[in-house]
Amino acid sequence: MPCLPLLLPLLLLALSALALPSPPRPPLLKERVLPPRTWHPLSRAPPAHTLRLRLALAQPRMQDLHSQLLERSDPAHPHYGRWMSKAEVEALAAPAPESVDAVEEWLAAAGVDLRGAERSPAGDALTLTLPVALAEALLSTEYHLFAHRTTGEHIVRTTEYSLPRSVHAHIRSVQPTTLFSRPRALRSPLHALQPTAFHALDQAAGALSEASSCKSLVTPACLQSLYATAGYAASANATALGITGYLEQYANAEDLQEFYRGYAESAVGSSFQTVLINGGQNTQTASAAGTEANLDTQYAGALTYPVPNTFYSTGGSPPFTPDDAESSNTNEPYADWLAYVLALDELPAVVSTSYGDDEQTVPESYAQTVCDQFAQLGARGVSVIFASGDFGVGPSASECYSNDGANRAMFIPNFPASCPFVTTVGATTSSGPEVAAGFSGGGFSNYFPQPSYQASAVASFLSTLGSEYTGLYNASGRAYPDVSAQGENFLIYVGGYPGSVDGTSCSAPTFASIITLLNDALVRAGKPTLGFLNPFLYGAGLAGLTDITSGSNAGCGTKGFQAGEGWDPVTGLGTPVFTTLRALAGA
Repeated sequence: MPCLPLLLPLLLLALSALALPSPPRPPLLKERVLPPRTWHPLSRAPPAHTLRLRLALAQPRMQDLHSQLLERSDPAHPHYGRWMSKAEVEALAAPAPESVDAVEEWLAAAGVDLRGAERSPAGDALTLTLPVALAEALLSTEYHLFAHRTTGEHIVRTTEYSLPRSVHAHIRSVQPTTLFSRPRALRSPLHALQPTAFHALDQAAGALSEASSCKSLVTPACLQSLYATAGYAASANATALGITGYLEQYANAEDLQEFYRGYAESAVGSSFQTVLINGGQNTQTASAAGTEANLDTQYAGALTYPVPNTFYSTGGSPPFTPDDAESSNTNEPYADWLAYVLALDELPAVVSTSYGDDEQTVPESYAQTVCDQFAQLGARGVSVIFASGDFGVGPSASECYSNDGANRAMFIPNFPASCPFVTTVGATTSSGPEVAAGFSGGGFSNYFPQPSYQASAVASFLSTLGSEYTGLYNASGRAYPDVSAQGENFLIYVGGYPGSVDGTSCSAPTFASIITLLNDALVRAGKPTLGFLNPFLYGAGLAGLTDITSGSNAGCGTKGFQAGEGWDPVTGLGTPVFTTLRALAGA
């Protein structure tokens, strides 16, 4: 038996080891990306540079919200059209209390003053204004200044970040970190109309009311004839339409009246309401008139008059102090707009957005978070409509590669067009018959699985496509566009002068206007608005769409997908026929 003097030091050593604190466990990697080829790092970000850091918290009941949304959007379901209240949606979108507690304890321990934090209505997002130095410490990362190889723009981003184990499972995403997207307006530059050609059009104003005139120049009257809304008298009180504006795009009131005087005489003197969000402006000088903003508001107003229209001008998130790193706020804008509208008690029944970016420049966690916010709008009865993009299946062949390190050739889907909880609109041209516009964005998401409402329609297309393009697209992904509308040669006024533009930016507000008129008819008949459209369009509403069977959407060095009978990733299910859709919707 060992003697006590020998055992005692060993016992004391063991006890002292037990008393020592355990070393801190290292944080867990949350997200890592490769910067897109179009961005290259310049230097470390200035430590004092201010970031608007948005933390999206885990939402354990989001699948319940998805289920509720699909039930209430399905004309065959007994809950169809019973849209949820703001409080009901927020209850399903809310994080678990333990998630809130864990995140707040972590932030407080790190010295973050939570009194200045902004909280979303459902409590699922926390926004903090922090210097880069503190953000780096929180996220165990390093921020760098990146420059865009083509435009020279600068942004402050990181390629990876980590979170403590105590909060890792409680947070969905943190941005701006790995988000390199640059949302762009989905339309061509303004093409000036020569005075002689424009005078000839004015002399033939009556002919512009015929559907066939869409072959040469699109006006509200030709769209009304083509899509069968001519003669429908809307109400000023039944429903409302929202138009989103980003990237310092300002809708000009004088241009609107000039456009109305020529092409929507009954609307002269009326206008849209402008709502400023997060530093958005309403600059009304002729030089500041935005082609995108004017296009959207002029056609939405002309096609839906006298339905109230709202233009949301979303800027950067204040407070923001320009410095040597960035000259403007580069937070992704959809989140700012969503934070604003989800807090509203009353929402427009339809919202049209003509902006998007390559899906792979948006981290998947962030895309999922934003898409779920669109689902929240849908559950409250809002039809969320997006343009499908203007690069067919992708841009030039040199850019059609994955950004995951594998560098594999692939088509490039667009986001938010690829979100399954929005209705995505492609482009057509000509008339009698309409054909696919060659730039019409379409394809398959690499992030979102194919929703049940479109499975049958997409399967029919894929069986026809066969093995063509195998490996270039995700056949099991959410497929888009859902529908289409005219997208070439739209006459607009910008800065006091007429011009024409092309793009799915033309198509989205056109289709949104048709849905707005359908909602007007439904509400006046004592029925709910259409809300999330896709289950209706792929089902009972299909007979109210004109199938587009010719044309393709070239891109990535290929001829792209081919339009054909049934759904296709060029023109979707087709273009709207208002009178038929109205009957099918029961109005």
